[in-house]
Amino acid sequence: MNKKTAKILKIVLPLLLGVLLVWYSLSKISVEELITYFKNADYFYIILGLFLGLLSHLSRAYRWKFMIEPLGYTLRFPNSIMAVFATYLVNYTIPRAGEITRATIITNYEGVPFEKGFGTIVAERIADLLVMLGIISITLFLEFDFIYQFFAERFDTKKIIIGFVLLVVLMTLFFVFIKRSQSKIAIKIRSFLSGLVEGIMTIFKMKHKWAFIFHTLFIWTMYVLMFYVTSLSLEETSNLPLAAILIGFISASFSIAATNGGIGSYPVAVYAAFSIFAIAKEPSIAFGWIMWSSQTLMIIVFGGLSLIYLPIYNRTK
Repeated sequence: MNKKTAKILKIVLPLLLGVLLVWYSLSKISVEELITYFKNADYFYIILGLFLGLLSHLSRAYRWKFMIEPLGYTLRFPNSIMAVFATYLVNYTIPRAGEITRATIITNYEGVPFEKGFGTIVAERIADLLVMLGIISITLFLEFDFIYQFFAERFDTKKIIIGFVLLVVLMTLFFVFIKRSQSKIAIKIRSFLSGLVEGIMTIFKMKHKWAFIFHTLFIWTMYVLMFYVTSLSLEETSNLPLAAILIGFISASFSIAATNGGIGSYPVAVYAAFSIFAIAKEPSIAFGWIMWSSQTLMIIVFGGLSLIYLPIYNRTK
């Protein structure tokens, strides 16, 4: 397979997956019924959810300045904002391609070397991953009885325990192998893991580390509140238990990370999470579409404007 074919597949395959997921989600609810949910939704909560989402994006753009400063560069806030929105927009084409675009933008307009700018983005993602793991841990702690009972009713508890023990043993053996092996793959993985650890440690060594940590927590608090507030827009999802909100948010977040901005997968992920709580599939999928559509519309508008205005704002460059 040549490079040109590989690039085409990177674009086409995610889009095909998105189309299939859109078809699957719409097979669970008629288009007419979905339109009815959109018409009857309380748009005050949808707009409030959009505002919370906007705050999270602005906070992410401001947080980036703390990562760039130790490199000896001053990142102008407008450029940071436009780069962040451009990132989200480009990620709808090829997953994670937006991060490359983001680093390229500040290379062109702020003079930050690409590899250094991209390194700060990787460090940011590590911080976000840690917070996401924290949310998962909190969910497991708060809803342990419910989650345990859910799996115990559907799976053999002994098999789950045996499987968990085997997983721990395999992971231990894997890390021992990676630590001692001199194979090319092991060396690459060691280098990658070392870079991750180094990226995490730079967060605690930076000058404004507490401001960085505050913005990181603020961003994810806005994400969760955005999900919760938007759920109030439909009568059927307005009284969701805390467990449903947290598990639904986690499931939806993974769908965005795994596909092109959650195209098609977001409503399916919400439906899968809410089905655990015996919430009807129609309002579950409808809420997923409302949540995804509103946030996507914001990204298209602000991301598109950012790509147009970037060269105008930086015309002297």
